[in-house]
Amino acid sequence: MAEGLTAAGLERLSASARRHVGDDRVPGLVALVARGDQVHVDALGTLAIGGGPVVRDSIFRIASTTKPITAAATLALVAEGLIGLDEPVDRLLPELADRRVLRRMDGPLDDTVPAARAITTRDLLTFTFGFGMVLEMFAAPVPWPVVAAAEQLRLSTIGPPNPDVQPDPGTWIANFGTLPLLAQPGERWMYSTGASVLGVLLARAAGQPFADVLRTRVFEPLGMRDTAFWTAQPQRLATAYRAAPDGLVAWDEPGGTWSRPPAFGDGAAGLVSTADDLLAFARMLLRGGAPVLSAEAARAMTTDQLTPAQKARGGLGPAFFTGRSWAFCQAVLDNGAFGWDGGFGTSWLVDPNRDLTVIVLTQRMFETPEPPQVHRDIQQAAYAALT
Repeated sequence: MAEGLTAAGLERLSASARRHVGDDRVPGLVALVARGDQVHVDALGTLAIGGGPVVRDSIFRIASTTKPITAAATLALVAEGLIGLDEPVDRLLPELADRRVLRRMDGPLDDTVPAARAITTRDLLTFTFGFGMVLEMFAAPVPWPVVAAAEQLRLSTIGPPNPDVQPDPGTWIANFGTLPLLAQPGERWMYSTGASVLGVLLARAAGQPFADVLRTRVFEPLGMRDTAFWTAQPQRLATAYRAAPDGLVAWDEPGGTWSRPPAFGDGAAGLVSTADDLLAFARMLLRGGAPVLSAEAARAMTTDQLTPAQKARGGLGPAFFTGRSWAFCQAVLDNGAFGWDGGFGTSWLVDPNRDLTVIVLTQRMFETPEPPQVHRDIQQAAYAALT
């Protein structure tokens, strides 16, 4: 393996990042690239349009980049013997026992058949437990009955995360348990909801709130001081924006949703974090899992866990599984790299074959399932900077 990142390559990376910063593009970002002990950071732009500067330890809502962290906590509890990877979840989540499955995903809620088997922890980790987002539901001319019901039940599991909507974990899982599944457990990959359910499962297994499970099993061992479901330092939190015809519009401000503890700590999309905290998490996986996971667990979390049949009927679009598959709560690429993106504007990519980590934190919401150009350009520049 070559030794580092070239100075010229990092200059090009910084220039690439700067091109994307502006009030009509990305107001501010942190881009961190690390190889071995070498770490390069660009903190550019402002926390809000017309606001103070972004700095290295600015805080960002990481949305779905939360998912790999939830997976690590799950495997930590498996190692403690509190849950089994292939154990049915019914013991701790009786709300999910005796599932019914829709005959057609867009059909009426009472047109169901019995589930062929119970849901397991592995099903939740691989997003194959039978419920989640599929592209067809977003293309439907009217909401599917199950989508409309999920919205009425305040699950906030289809579409952007919204902690203000979600009830407490007990109510959330009870509400979710009233819905049928969209597919048989283990049949196909469906996005996201599995990680939300895992948060409830882990809290019950450990006998403590999910936030405390993450804190004691992941954040404290790794020194991830700024990662949580909310921040008590909103002055460090970037404003979240969405694109509109006349420019960017604020979606959530520092004193908004993520400035107070949520009723439901969402394992799919609820965390805020910093670039250095996410680097600590990446290095844990790059260096064999310690002190959070065993080497075997770290390997399982970062390698393909899907069957061809699960991929053939899943994905967020026809080319979703081209060049990649799914491990535990994160994607794994054919070249061995792994990671996942957050729809509020974050990406987290780790390549163990190059000992390379690329973290890009913005707060401009994604407009498609694929990451915006700023993320792709910085990742490409990071690879080009390798010696």
